[in-house]
Amino acid sequence: MVPSDNVAPPPLDVDRILADPGVRIVVCCGAGGVGKTTTAAALALRAAEEHGRRTVVLTIDPARRLAQSLGLTELDNTPRQVKGIDAEASGGELHAMMLDMKRTFDDVVLQHTDPAKAAEIFANPFYAAMSSTFAGTQEYMAMEKLGQLHARGEWDLIVVDTPPSRSALDFLDAPARLSRFLDGRMLRLLLAPARTGGRSMFTFVTAGFGMFSKVVQKVLGAQLLTDLSGFVAALDSMFGGFRQRAEQTYRILQARETAFLLVAAPEPDAVREAAYFAGRLREEKMPLAGLVLNRVHRPAVPELGPAESLAAAERLTELGGHESTAEVLRAHAALAQQAVREQRVAARFTEAFPSVPMVSVTAQPADVHDVDGLRTIGAAISRE
Repeated sequence: MVPSDNVAPPPLDVDRILADPGVRIVVCCGAGGVGKTTTAAALALRAAEEHGRRTVVLTIDPARRLAQSLGLTELDNTPRQVKGIDAEASGGELHAMMLDMKRTFDDVVLQHTDPAKAAEIFANPFYAAMSSTFAGTQEYMAMEKLGQLHARGEWDLIVVDTPPSRSALDFLDAPARLSRFLDGRMLRLLLAPARTGGRSMFTFVTAGFGMFSKVVQKVLGAQLLTDLSGFVAALDSMFGGFRQRAEQTYRILQARETAFLLVAAPEPDAVREAAYFAGRLREEKMPLAGLVLNRVHRPAVPELGPAESLAAAERLTELGGHESTAEVLRAHAALAQQAVREQRVAARFTEAFPSVPMVSVTAQPADVHDVDGLRTIGAAISRE
């Protein structure tokens, strides 16, 4: 089933995007389990091999599939060159890395404070907790890392593999969320002692809030308040710079040098998530390049519908002596029915976003585990 207006979505020309020197960032986003990490790696590989671009693929997903498929023993916060790719003729290179949230935060501290202040921050228990486990830190650091890679200017193309589910777009909110945090009333109160001459946070709160301070101390504890005060005071100036950089990265994501690719499978939940992403990108004025619909099933003889196939199988069974052929027809009917269901599910997206280009990638017989498999996926996405 095609959209109700009988107009198919425009085809997605992935090679045009990968070859365009004006496109420096490709962001892949979508629900979990739809082949997003594989798609990102395949696109990065194709950009290097076929289009001669010096490419780095950054995964924010902690799964190890990317390293395995690229033949690397591990991925970390530093780009590692992928060896053995066929890019000698094109002159391209492929590098890969995985976001290490704490390491990135540590690097920010080291780059924007002096050694003594950095040592003070690293020793603070509140910093240790925030840099490792606090909600939102990963998205902040993803923006920071993307900004760092872009600012270095050594990559022709950066391919970003975002986390699964709706958190994939949380990094778009990082600048605003950080600004709200920095400009919040409670934070300004916590910063006041450090800015006005040195009384401890606990002394300040006791003097300024009376009974409220006792409640806070009882709930959080004096030591935690002291740690928090020290943490906030130490990071005060650095946070301002981080907010500015995050906002710069946000503007880069809105620019024409960025292309967002939605990745989905022809399943209701995945298509629903893709529609959510498309709506958010439209609201944020982010450049949505298209939809990659993975794991699509196509019957070998599409002109033979499921009803006709089942009728023929029934007739052969009645005649007798043709059971193998009848089983093949039944299998074809099941695949054709699945294809029809998938078309109906995909139509929910194309009806809502008819102008968004789309490419369908046929389901592969096995999972992708190596560079050859990524090469096959890249060719399929590019309709080669």
